[in-house]
Amino acid sequence: MNKSILHLDLDTFFVSVERLLHNELFKKLVLVGGTGSRGVVAACSYEARGFGVRSGMSMQMAKQLCPEAVVIRGNASTYMKYSTLVTDIIRDTVPLFEKTSVDEFYVDLTGMDRFFGNYKFAIELRKRIIKESGLPISFGLSQNKIVSKVATGEAKPNNQLKIDYGYEKDFLAPLAIRKIPMIGKASAQTLIHMGIDRVKLIQEMPVEMLVNVLGKNGHTIWNRANGIDNCPVIPYSERKSISSERTFNLDTIDVQKLRDTITAMVETLSYQLRLGNKMTGGVAIKIRYSDFQTYNKQIRIPYTSADHILLPAVMELFNKLYERRILVRLIGVKFSHLVGGHYQINLFDDNEKTLNLYKSLDKIRNRFGAGSVVKASTLDVKSVVSGRNPFDGEPPVLLAHRNQ
Repeated sequence: MNKSILHLDLDTFFVSVERLLHNELFKKLVLVGGTGSRGVVAACSYEARGFGVRSGMSMQMAKQLCPEAVVIRGNASTYMKYSTLVTDIIRDTVPLFEKTSVDEFYVDLTGMDRFFGNYKFAIELRKRIIKESGLPISFGLSQNKIVSKVATGEAKPNNQLKIDYGYEKDFLAPLAIRKIPMIGKASAQTLIHMGIDRVKLIQEMPVEMLVNVLGKNGHTIWNRANGIDNCPVIPYSERKSISSERTFNLDTIDVQKLRDTITAMVETLSYQLRLGNKMTGGVAIKIRYSDFQTYNKQIRIPYTSADHILLPAVMELFNKLYERRILVRLIGVKFSHLVGGHYQINLFDDNEKTLNLYKSLDKIRNRFGAGSVVKASTLDVKSVVSGRNPFDGEPPVLLAHRNQ
């Protein structure tokens, strides 16, 4: 049976929500993101893109390119509310779907042609989302996730596109190579230097040549350029929380040791959030003393997955909770109210330097393990928290700061 995979993507999601709430923003140049001098663009309207503005660009540069744009700081909680609304509509309508970010979904419609026309069903779902949420949304429908995602990009803004079975290569062939997911700026530059600027030229290359040029990712890129993708739609489920606890071999009253342990836990849990495209809306601290008396304290926070936001919140809870000044047996950190979403939703408070730092650190962790990048102050506790000896295999990268 041929598969039928639907990809749905809310158009310029943050901007669309702002326009829904503020009608005067329609057809205007809109930038959403950090409003400070070091802020970053989280989203921009199609009108602003015509001036060269893009997500992830510094807000200062974006305003130079597009001085007439309306700049909005944005509200993460409001965006999550609308993301949840759309998620609930999809959950209520389809048997199997995957949510990959706050504004992007995959739906497996395989086999539904026996009862409905899949394309007609997708059209009805899109109409329902637009009617009940008020937000524009585009979709692509094909036999796999990659082709459907590319089709959605070609359908935008606020439209739909179906790629019939057997026409995947023909559809992809005339497109620019950057339209293929996984071909980033560096890979594209390498290919362009070889005179390869269209997908058709990749399709005509021997796969071995692409592997020689791009390494192990070359095989995946070649498959995608040829419309080959067997990745399944992963059923969406809401994980409510993640946590980490440490029971000390010897009960301790060393406050610095407790703080270092908490720091290591927060770093590990934050990385796990970003790895799973999750954000947390609640943090909690747990302390168990030597007399087995256990105390907990928690607060709600704006959704985030950033260490530099989560760590101060957790430390503030620890300072309020740790009052007895007696030996501690166990310390724990918990992140709750988890939602799907990329870290980009926190760009309202961040700058480009911070964002690039997280990307670089996570890239190292993805390659060498969660314990490969540690703060110098947590080196003695990180191996216990992460379950990995930081001196096994590759040595850890130490992040030394004046206050650490």
